Amino acid sequence: MQAAARDDQRDGNRVAVLGHRLAGLEAQTDNSHRAAVGDLLKPERARRLSHLRPRHVNIIHVTGIEGAREARGMVVVIDVLRSFTVSAYALAGGARECRLVKTVAEARALADATPGALLCAEEDALPVEGIPISNSPTMILEQDLQGRVLIQRSTAGTQAVAAVQGGDIFASSLVVATATAQACVLRNPETLTIVASADHPEDHACARYIDAVIRGEHPDLHRLLQPLRGSERYQRALSGIWPGFPTKDLELALVADRFAFAMPVTRESGYLRLTASF
Repeated sequence: MQAAARDDQRDGNRVAVLGHRLAGLEAQTDNSHRAAVGDLLKPERARRLSHLRPRHVNIIHVTGIEGAREARGMVVVIDVLRSFTVSAYALAGGARECRLVKTVAEARALADATPGALLCAEEDALPVEGIPISNSPTMILEQDLQGRVLIQRSTAGTQAVAAVQGGDIFASSLVVATATAQACVLRNPETLTIVASADHPEDHACARYIDAVIRGEHPDLHRLLQPLRGSERYQRALSGIWPGFPTKDLELALVADRFAFAMPVTRESGYLRLTASF
């Protein structure tokens, strides 16, 4: 995972082309090329971070569906592995929007009713029979998403977002962490609730990362992710035996600030709508 750590500085500037650009970059095996790309993007990330100043905001950290139900003020819901990482890659790859639902039945019905929709889903972190695409960023990068709608069902992320009672919601993951923090700061909330959609170390790491950026700090992502790297869950993901989830998902998900957009969530009839917002 050292390669992923070196990639922490990479970012993007255009929603419509980033998926294809990143697919090309991921295919590169020349580490000097990868480092050069990172160096070019460091100034842009530094510029965005410099625009954030410590704000007096009451930040509350909660976990899971119960925590989401109790969320107050502005709400950020995090799912790093892998739902909202998938959403970010889909939007960067040209998807028009993501539509989040709670059940597989709802996902199938919505896909049938949405022309050109692409459906991805998992149940209890396993593939769903009859749905070839899991909530996997690796699989999403292989799809032609230009102008399409991605319909998502997941065990943690989509459930937690649906449980939020308020109206000002962002979905987030590490790849859009600073952009999410910036979007929150610009709205100047009195209270911000950050929801780790599941009690997993990567979701808590992302929550602490966003918290630190809002406070004007420069978080150490490598340190924040240490609990994950020492976990049985990480070893399982790294082993390649987790059905529906390629090991490449880890490298794609465990980088910070790959994209310069946040992902606001709005309520529609029968689903939650997630889009990219600069």
